[in-house]
Amino acid sequence: MAAIAGGVCSLLCSSSSPVYTTKLPPSSVPTKLHSSLIQPISFAAPLYSTRRRVRMAHTLLPHATLGLTKPAASAIPEIAFSAKETDFSEWKGDILAVAVSEKDVSKDSNSKFENAILRRIDNQLSGLLAEASAEEDFTGKAGQSTVLRLSSLGFRRLVLIGLGQSKPSTNITTYRGLGEAIAAAAKASQASKVAIVLASSEGISSDMKLETASAIASGTLLGVYEDNRFKSESKKPLLKSVEIIGLGVGPELENKLKHAADICSGVILGRELVNAPANILTPVVLAAEASKIAAKYSDVLTATILDADQCKELKMGSYLGVAAASANPPQFIHLCYKPPNGQVKSKLAIVGKGLTFDSGGYNIKTGPGCSIELMKFDMGGSAAALGAAKALGQIKPPGVEVHFVVAACENMISGTGMRPGDIVTASNGKTIEVNNTDAEGRLTLADALVYACKQGAQKIVDLATLTGACVVALGPSIAGVFTPSDDLAKEIFAASEITGEKFWRMPLEESYWESMKSGVADMVNTGARQGGAITAALFLNQFVDEKVQWLHIDMAGPVWSEKKRCATGFGVSTLVEWVLKNSS
Repeated sequence: MAAIAGGVCSLLCSSSSPVYTTKLPPSSVPTKLHSSLIQPISFAAPLYSTRRRVRMAHTLLPHATLGLTKPAASAIPEIAFSAKETDFSEWKGDILAVAVSEKDVSKDSNSKFENAILRRIDNQLSGLLAEASAEEDFTGKAGQSTVLRLSSLGFRRLVLIGLGQSKPSTNITTYRGLGEAIAAAAKASQASKVAIVLASSEGISSDMKLETASAIASGTLLGVYEDNRFKSESKKPLLKSVEIIGLGVGPELENKLKHAADICSGVILGRELVNAPANILTPVVLAAEASKIAAKYSDVLTATILDADQCKELKMGSYLGVAAASANPPQFIHLCYKPPNGQVKSKLAIVGKGLTFDSGGYNIKTGPGCSIELMKFDMGGSAAALGAAKALGQIKPPGVEVHFVVAACENMISGTGMRPGDIVTASNGKTIEVNNTDAEGRLTLADALVYACKQGAQKIVDLATLTGACVVALGPSIAGVFTPSDDLAKEIFAASEITGEKFWRMPLEESYWESMKSGVADMVNTGARQGGAITAALFLNQFVDEKVQWLHIDMAGPVWSEKKRCATGFGVSTLVEWVLKNSS
């Protein structure tokens, strides 16, 4: 049996300052510190007086007091998932859900179901099921459902859920949607005990049955979960157990269900971090959440949090330039996962953009569609990284070392802030003319990527809500993938086949780099309007060691659900599967 117990780390509500590990790891200190005649604005003398003011302000006005808002504790569903081979007709509980395709619903000349399971249920109900499905025009289309309230059987409700006409045996997204439909039915009827059976499970391979059960469990758990921490009144989910009937039994399947629960806990953490408003989730709080993950899984995770002074020692002028205007100090986050047995065959890094709020700086976001009110989600990449770290802390894969790197800060406006036309110097010595302060994410990622390379990572994946251009190109549900490495692209897409998250590979058109050249520095931070997602990726590539395989994910679209008005947790499950594929 697999169950989710405990919960996601709650956001800090106290005014006391957290304690961090601030010692620099030997691998993070450059053997040579780059020097340049051009010093970034963040290294200038005013930064010191600004830092003193920041510390005073943080003491007098704790992060959780703005608006007097304090989040409630996370209400994480504790659902036990199990696999059974029992007779579904003898099962007792609140809801028996039957998943059907359009083919399953077909009837013979006597208006009897041709599908054996549906015919058996219909006979037990004296034809009521066939009658109800006809009256409600239930055809098994994807998204359709019909509910019968019963008194003659061991379960109180029978729910038919449509899978559509495609072959669902090869579509993980279909089964995750099935789980979400089960969750919706359970919430609507306040059910605590549910079972699910497929009307047609023949032809599904043993391996696919494992993935199917996992997808159903994931969809159910994430469908039941609601982030109510900032609501004055909320209901806790009542669903406590889900039995999956007919997809096999045994330790392998039980482990797969636990695996799904572990990943979902990371996805929920990712959602909660993105959902948290900027007056609650400051860079300091984000760093504290990372430290709490490391403390909880201290057998495999360690945390290093660098402050502005330590980042200055590492010459992170690009990152510090972005952070210079905010009253909330920057925090450079580095979690390191090492396997329990100590043997490492592969070193990976996951770099997440960590802008806890993005005003745009002096190029402030204005006008229709600027979405400034949603810029709390500009740390979606870091949420995916930390969610993956939490899940991997539970799964504990062997043979792989993973570095999670986040350059957390806010992009604000003040007299000490970065101005259009300023030149900053990144930690690899390259100089950047800032022609747009609203293209700040790539400036923070530049120093984060350099840092990740210095950890000895052989492969790096970065995730960022980087460009509106990618949303225009791919819409709200698909993330763009940019990489010069065909092998790394194949690894990410293979992982996404398991998770159902949507990615599309985009070109790295080298000729577009011409628009990124500066007359007074090595480069500008934005190029021509056309191909903006591509030039952003080309910019990031300047800060990755040539020997390192690197892949950039622009997740500006799928990080947020406009329909549900909340975060999706996008990227967590694919990152975890990618790491597992690289483990021994």
